[in-house]
Amino acid sequence: MSDHHTYRKTEVVGSSKKSIEGAIENALAECAKTVRHMEWFEVTETRGHIVDGKLGHYQVSLKVGFRVEGS
Repeated sequence: MSDHHTYRKTEVVGSSKKSIEGAIENALAECAKTVRHMEWFEVTETRGHIVDGKLGHYQVSLKVGFRVEGS
């Protein structure tokens, strides 16, 4: 194992009809399907979609940090 790590970040947007937390969980679950070594996330934006004057769903933008393989 290396004595240092190098990281990258990718930006994703998750959504949920139920909660902000659900939107975060959905984004991370989908991201985990293709991104290995995820280690942290940072919420950069929270917003919602309005349908007929009511909340349609929550949207949360995340930066997901992951370790570069081999570092």
